[in-house]
Amino acid sequence: MAGEQSPIPVEQIERAILLIRGQKVMLDADLAGLYGVTVGRLNEAVKRNRDRFPADFMFQLSDTEFANLKSQIAISSYGWGGRRHPPYAFTEQGVAMLSSVLKSKRAVHVNIAIMRAFVKLREMLSAHTELRQKLAELERKLEGHDGQIRSLFEAIRRLMAPPPKPKRIGFRT
Repeated sequence: MAGEQSPIPVEQIERAILLIRGQKVMLDADLAGLYGVTVGRLNEAVKRNRDRFPADFMFQLSDTEFANLKSQIAISSYGWGGRRHPPYAFTEQGVAMLSSVLKSKRAVHVNIAIMRAFVKLREMLSAHTELRQKLAELERKLEGHDGQIRSLFEAIRRLMAPPPKPKRIGFRT
């Protein structure tokens, strides 16, 4: 099992990690899909084991957060078979606790993949922050020097910025 591939691509998991209330979380619907269970089954297991999920492991989105989320990621509306209640958001620790509550081999494998995605995300953010700090320190050391050096720093900052969305060229069929 040590060399076994994850059943879920890490990129799919990374896309499901959201920033809500300043925390990296995953929503119950995304987790249910990854674990291969219904949202109701997942939430039922959590409710039966509520003492394992303190507020820093899991929280329910407010109505306002839910409305904002629906407009951002196109969750279906109330009248058309969509969710009737705001979803639960699970922090990294809450996700780790889910595998012990769901108790299946798939839950264990998916949980390992999710933990790896959280670690990868943390490493990427850390590396980006370190690079920004080192660049600022270097810029302070070179302050008062040539304008070409300043333009070099500006070019590096532009390279660090996220790329703009590509424009679609051509016709849609």
